[in-house]
Amino acid sequence: MPKIDTGQFEIYYVEEGDGFPVVLIHGLAGDHRAWLPQIAAFRDRHRVIAFDNPGSGGSSDVTGPATTENLARATLSLMDSLDIDVAHVIGRSMGGAIAQHMALLAPDRVHSLVLASSFAKFDPVGTRVLSNMREILEWRDNWTDWARHSTWAFFSPKSYNENPDAVANMQAIIGDETRSKISYINLNKACLDHDTLDRLGEIACPTLIMAGAVDPVCSLTAARWMQDGIPHAETVIFVNSSHFFLIEEVEKAMSTIADWLQRHTP
Repeated sequence: MPKIDTGQFEIYYVEEGDGFPVVLIHGLAGDHRAWLPQIAAFRDRHRVIAFDNPGSGGSSDVTGPATTENLARATLSLMDSLDIDVAHVIGRSMGGAIAQHMALLAPDRVHSLVLASSFAKFDPVGTRVLSNMREILEWRDNWTDWARHSTWAFFSPKSYNENPDAVANMQAIIGDETRSKISYINLNKACLDHDTLDRLGEIACPTLIMAGAVDPVCSLTAARWMQDGIPHAETVIFVNSSHFFLIEEVEKAMSTIADWLQRHTP
């Protein structure tokens, strides 16, 4: 996997396919592998770029305070290095917060936005859940306990109850003890500090908001704040899902994104 120095961070990335570019930005708990189904689905029609955010996977750690705007600038620098002038940008959770700053910093570079399980600002419940996750890691100082205490928030109660093997598999993935703890702590704080509510009206590109109906992290309240603030945004609700609706309602999620790309690709 190649690596690019963006100035503040070194970023590992993968790219597959040809066509109008699609940049995929994962969330706080993952790395580029969270997008493997989407890479496989869209590489026949698009040049698909997925990467490890700073603080995850093969990218450099985030050893000091950071902001989602810092990460947006790093992503734009990655696009520069890959000679990508403009792209669809799809961000999940923290990735959607990064994508918002990209659209604000460089509106000519973002052809469309997809904000999946994301936020312009956390509501009080989301703030409490994310703060709890950080405090668990600080108190227990291991990823296994963090994953055990956190995974419930990513699945709907129905999915959590009826799919113990899937839950256990996810806990094993996000409980990887090689992950950087200091990076997570700094990026968790960056997410809690993220607030673009007053600037959402400046986002002019077509925007799709995708939200899980029972997501306690990025709630329907947070989704409605984005819907109300971004001009002409479209919203799709996944009524049976939580934060990981891309897994819980995979067919609907994939078809929704595919339809969006088909309608908005030049």
